[in-house]
Amino acid sequence: MRSWPIAALAVALLGLVPCEAVQAETPNPIAIGSQRELFVDHHLIDRLESVRLVLHRPRDEGPVLDFDQPWEGLFSGYATVIRDGDRFRLYYRGIPTAGSDGNSREVTCYAESTDGLHWTKPKLRLFEVEGTRENNVILADAAPVTHNFCPMLDLNPAADPEQRYKAIGGTARSGLIAYVSADGVNWKKLQDKPVFQDTGWVFDSQNLAFWSETEQQYVLYYRKAPEGVRAIARATSPDFIHWSEPVMMTYSDTDSSKPSQHLYTNQTQPYFRAPQIYVSTAARFMPGRQVISEEQAEEIDVHPRYFKDTSDAVFMTSRGGTRYDRTFMGAFIRPGIGVRNWVSRTNYPALNLVQTGPAEMSLYVNQDYGQPTAHLHRYSLRLDGFASAQAPYEGGELITKPLTFSGDRLLLNFATSAAGGIRVEIQDASGKPLPGYSLDDAVELIGNEIEREVRWNGGAEVGKIADQPVRLRFVFNDADIYALRFE
Repeated sequence: MRSWPIAALAVALLGLVPCEAVQAETPNPIAIGSQRELFVDHHLIDRLESVRLVLHRPRDEGPVLDFDQPWEGLFSGYATVIRDGDRFRLYYRGIPTAGSDGNSREVTCYAESTDGLHWTKPKLRLFEVEGTRENNVILADAAPVTHNFCPMLDLNPAADPEQRYKAIGGTARSGLIAYVSADGVNWKKLQDKPVFQDTGWVFDSQNLAFWSETEQQYVLYYRKAPEGVRAIARATSPDFIHWSEPVMMTYSDTDSSKPSQHLYTNQTQPYFRAPQIYVSTAARFMPGRQVISEEQAEEIDVHPRYFKDTSDAVFMTSRGGTRYDRTFMGAFIRPGIGVRNWVSRTNYPALNLVQTGPAEMSLYVNQDYGQPTAHLHRYSLRLDGFASAQAPYEGGELITKPLTFSGDRLLLNFATSAAGGIRVEIQDASGKPLPGYSLDDAVELIGNEIEREVRWNGGAEVGKIADQPVRLRFVFNDADIYALRFE
């Protein structure tokens, strides 16, 4: 016969909760090892008291590249930024005149940088375009691939060095065609036939793929809109050639495969400092939501087909599988001041964030689409700074779910005010403080740092409790916690 604690038995007999609920076991701990975890979702969070998750908008750092060459122009877009060692590479579509998707005038252009801030367009002399070979074109006469050519740096340790770079491009009619390159500049087809095909309203966007360190396979995210709203589908592959049957992504805000707004591009990427977290800086498209007047459109010389809609960028996350978490429904990047930013298909982020300073990362955004002033902007964030757990001046608490870790010290990315501070308590899985790691033992953290160790009166050492289920309790005020990791 099962024995019950008196209090639990009394509650159960009164019918307040089922007996089995009273006996609910502590959930299985989340194994985080020594990987960095960001507060971009509720994955680690069990309880918040007077603390909220806050999305941080990137800072506009201004234009970095004009689409001003004869083969670039008004409709340049679908940009990708890749950092390869000490070199930054930028790829984007060039097309000076409006036309159908996949038309013969579309080319793929290239720029490079040593710091991510200042960009140059090398004269590659690979293709003759608009009467000259003195250009930065890496792919031409390859329609419809050049409509949305999207490269990746293949991080698969088993990848062929001659295929260190891979790319996909194409439309619904052609399917997605794969290209490969050893150096990121000289490209050739992987094979003549497409590597991936689908039917219906598909591919008329920037479709992307990457090697997932977490899933140990290639992952493809692409445009598909079976319910009349631009949405995202996913497929996987062991070799970049043979792909699984596609599955529609679902969204936490709708709990369905239909997003709450049109998602024009998905820009899903493993976050380079925490690759188990895929971040999506997606372009949100609002068809028919006209902001500027005919007269204003004429003043900025926007193409007459491209000012009757608006768009911005949103932030989503995924941890593999078929679900996006939309913890934050507001815009990640709002359109800027001035009517040029309120036209159709502008404010579309480039694919990938890259580190551009000791405490800074950058993302790049197409602006002034359909206008003679079309260009690329840079935006900046602190490292790991997409979002934070934020406590007010009055203070609050965050308690994690049970987790296991490996390492001998805990590091935080955080910021406090001069009056604010953070203390960390380590508890067992049931919530009881561990000796030496209680709140009374905690040394208060004050400052603003990308990484600082947490200390208690006995020091920073936590290795003796590694691999056992614990909870972290953060008690803080007037402060933000962006990320944590054990080292």
